[in-house]
Amino acid sequence: MEKLGINGGTPVRTTPFPLWPDFDDTERQLILEVLDSRQWWATQGTKVKEFERQWGDFHGTGPAIAVTNGSHTLELALLGLDVGAGDEVIVPNWTFVATAAAVLMVNAVPVLVDVEFGTGCIDPVAVEAAITPRTRAVIAVHIAGHPADMDALSTICKKHGLALIEDCAHAHGSSWNNQPVGTLGDAGSYSFQASKLMTGGEGGAVIAKNPDIAAKVRSFSDCGRRPGEWFYSHYALGGNYRMTEWQGAILLAQLSRFGAQQTIRANNANLLNEELALIPGVHPQSRDSRCTSQGNYCYVVRVDEKEFGASREAVRTALLAEGISLTMAYPTINTLDLFTDPAGFLPRVRSREGMQDFANLALPISQRLADETLWFTTSVLMGSSDDTRDVISAVQKVQRLAHTLDSGL
Repeated sequence: MEKLGINGGTPVRTTPFPLWPDFDDTERQLILEVLDSRQWWATQGTKVKEFERQWGDFHGTGPAIAVTNGSHTLELALLGLDVGAGDEVIVPNWTFVATAAAVLMVNAVPVLVDVEFGTGCIDPVAVEAAITPRTRAVIAVHIAGHPADMDALSTICKKHGLALIEDCAHAHGSSWNNQPVGTLGDAGSYSFQASKLMTGGEGGAVIAKNPDIAAKVRSFSDCGRRPGEWFYSHYALGGNYRMTEWQGAILLAQLSRFGAQQTIRANNANLLNEELALIPGVHPQSRDSRCTSQGNYCYVVRVDEKEFGASREAVRTALLAEGISLTMAYPTINTLDLFTDPAGFLPRVRSREGMQDFANLALPISQRLADETLWFTTSVLMGSSDDTRDVISAVQKVQRLAHTLDSGL
C-alpha cells in the first residue's frame, strides 16, 4: 500500500537538489586576485567598480551603485529620491520586513496596502486609494520574480507626482514588456543575500536611469562624498554602505553564469506551471502576459485547503518528508511584532502619530496569501527536468493521500 514519507513510506526523493549557492573555480580565482592585490576595499580596488559597470550594462543603465546589502539599497534609493521626515511611502503588506523598515529608517511613514490575489504583487487600485497630500513614493515589490503591474503603477505615480521604487530582491533577470525590472521606475533595488539568484553572501545594488539620482545615491552610500573631490570632503549626511572587493569578486563570477542559470530556472518553472495547475487544490502564481521573463527567486503556489483535502501546513510538512525543498512564505507586515508592539519602532521612531493602526488593518488578500502559499526554494528550480518531475510527482502523491494526513481541517 502506498504511504507518504511522513507516514513511513518511501519518499519520492532521497537525493538532494542542486546545492545553493552555486560556485566554481571562477569565484576562487577572483577572490585570490583580491587577496594578492591587498586592495580589499572598493575605493582602491577594481572588482566592485567592474561589477557596477557590468550590472549597469545588464540593465542598460549607467554603472550601478554596489553596497552592503539589499536593505540598505532601499534606504539609499529613498534618500536619493529626497524621501525623508514625515513623507508617506506606500508599501505592500506582503513582503520582507526590510521593504517597510527602510521607510522608517529614513524617518518616513510606511503606508501598508493590499496585494493582487494572482501575483501577490502590490495592488495598483489599493495604491491610488491610499494616496494623501503627504504621499511621496511607492515601493513595488516583484514577488518571486513576477513584476508588479508597472504600467498601472507608473501611470499613477506620474499622475500624482510620486517617486516609484522597484524592490527587485526576487527579480534578477525579470522583465516587463521586454524592459528589465529596476529600470521601469525611478530606482531599482537589488539584493545579493545568500538565497538570492546571484549572491555575494550579502550585498546589494541600486540602479537608476537618471544620472542625478544615481549620483545622490552614490554620495549617500559613501559618507556624503562626491567623485573627484578631496577624500575628506563631505557634502551630505551619508554613511559607509560600501561593498567590499570580496563581494565584488564573487558577484562578477556569479553574473558570468547568470544567463545560463536563468534559462534552466525558467524552463523548470514553466514545466511546474503546466503540471501543478492540473492537481486539485494547487494554484501556481499567476503570470501576466506582460511579464516577458521571470527571475524565479522561488516558486510559489497557493494551496486551496478544502479542494486539496489538507491544510497548507500539513501539505508543507508532507512535501518536506518527500525530499522536496521548501522555505517559509512571508508573514504579513502588519502582523509582525515590530509593527504591533507600541515600542517596536523605538528608539529610532518615538511617535506613531499619523501612522496606521497596523494591528487592526484589514488587508485580507495579503493575509490569505501568507496563510495559503507554499514557496519552493531556488535549488528546486536549478535541477534537471527529471528533478522537476520529482516535484510534480511529490505534490501528486501528497494530494492523492491527503486523506491520510492529520490536516487540522
